[in-house]
Amino acid sequence: MIRMSAVDKHFGPLHVLRDITLEVPRGQVVVVLGPSGSGKSTLCRAINRLEPIDSGTIEIDGVPLPVEGRALAGLRSDVGMVFQQFNLFAHKTILDNVTLGPIKVRGLGKEAAREEALRLLDRVGIADQAAKYPAQLSGGQQQRVAIARALAMKPKVMLFDEPTSALDPEMVNEVLDVMTALADEGMTMLVVTHEMGFARRAAHRVLFMADGEVVEDASPDTFFSAPESDRAKDFLGKILTH
Repeated sequence: MIRMSAVDKHFGPLHVLRDITLEVPRGQVVVVLGPSGSGKSTLCRAINRLEPIDSGTIEIDGVPLPVEGRALAGLRSDVGMVFQQFNLFAHKTILDNVTLGPIKVRGLGKEAAREEALRLLDRVGIADQAAKYPAQLSGGQQQRVAIARALAMKPKVMLFDEPTSALDPEMVNEVLDVMTALADEGMTMLVVTHEMGFARRAAHRVLFMADGEVVEDASPDTFFSAPESDRAKDFLGKILTH
């Protein structure tokens, strides 16, 4: 479903993605772990060309990523993205935030979009908040709206870039529960996160990145019990002892 081949990316002299070759089959949940500055978010953002790459190829469902224009917009609508910051439209209601994309991009009728939005808001546990504005919701609720908004486009793939890192600790699980349910339903997902419990519970694979490279690619059981690289052992030692 996602295929990256020999992908490189620089920010000036900084080599942030180094020869990344990666495949995520349909229905698989891949969690990307690693220290800050390892290239995790850039990898995630490159998959729908929020960050252009310097070389290599990226395909979604067998289609190479277009460089720009309508074709790119069309492919992006197949790739749902949930960010660290919720990026909701502050002046629109929750319902309007979720229906906007399907109406404008997918050409869905208003009533059909509304029904689908309410179904999705119910699925993420906040149908009763539909008439409110983002500022009236907690951070955890806003992030669940962001997930519903992404799902409303009926994406083939969902990308999550540190979706819980801006949340208060007590709100983290309400977002992770929605993500775990998505994983259980077979959504293809690539998740950049520091949430080790989610990685253990929901991931089929764990990618560990350091210095712009994928250092390890293993099952959660293997990665957490027997990491191969010193970088991964050091990372887990620091994370799991806190």
